[in-house]
Amino acid sequence: MIVGSRGSPLALRQTETAISLLEARGAETELLIVKTKGDHVLDLPLHRVSGRGLFVREIDDLMLAGEIAVAVHSMKDLPSKRPEELVISAVLPRDSPFDVLVSEDGVALEELEEGAIVGTCSMRRASQLRRARPDLVIESLRGNLETRLRKLAEGRYRAIVLAEAGIERMGYHPRYSVLDPEKFVPSANQGAIAVVTTRGGAEEVVREIDHPATRLEAECERVILEAIGGSCVVPMAAYARLVGEELRVLAEVLSLDGSRFVRIEGMVPAADHLRGAKELSCRLVEKGGRDLAEEAVREVGEI
Repeated sequence: MIVGSRGSPLALRQTETAISLLEARGAETELLIVKTKGDHVLDLPLHRVSGRGLFVREIDDLMLAGEIAVAVHSMKDLPSKRPEELVISAVLPRDSPFDVLVSEDGVALEELEEGAIVGTCSMRRASQLRRARPDLVIESLRGNLETRLRKLAEGRYRAIVLAEAGIERMGYHPRYSVLDPEKFVPSANQGAIAVVTTRGGAEEVVREIDHPATRLEAECERVILEAIGGSCVVPMAAYARLVGEELRVLAEVLSLDGSRFVRIEGMVPAADHLRGAKELSCRLVEKGGRDLAEEAVREVGEI
């Protein structure tokens, strides 16, 4: 079976993990590297690059055309609205869902100097940083993981915010401090890897490598994402963690400047996680989450 992947070192590392699991179960695979729109446009912030699924659209199209049997993605890159013919057949065991503040000296966020420049390409992270430290200067940071770390080393930023999962997967050891997930609620599906197939294609084979606990968490988060209409423009977060027979769910939507936000927290039974997540998402909408999301979309469009 042909397995599609982006060509960044991190994407390839994630795809190698999925391929190893599939080959251990007797599958024969062949890797196909695909360059996506998000890989081509590197001089603009992500929210200024229009289009559905910046890092997945081209791979989706190849799958729908029958040229790829399996695709491996960072699950947080998958839009909440997906082609009906495609299915997430497996979610691999989740790595760290947390954000980290990377710097040359590993400084904690509260210890950063006033007016320090912090780099991120995420609207969510930018809003959360502005909420926690409105004195900081938040600047756009694009590029793959290696490029971002290089820009930090060149002194363009005092610190940058990255996903801990990517650093760990690549075996890198920069100095960093972990951001408090209660204040910096992670992005939906951060740290999770999705393996996508067409319905009725390689679906049955790929389901053998699915990790049920991670799938429960990821599906809860995606229900909330879809209810709010989350996109790369919207500063929103959703984090579910399986605790025994329940999932603790924390989600929030912020204004672009971080001065306003709405948040929900609750426990969802694992046996009925989709219904429970839907109820929590309704609470988030009622508190004004969708209004903040729509406000963010309008404001970004005016910039």
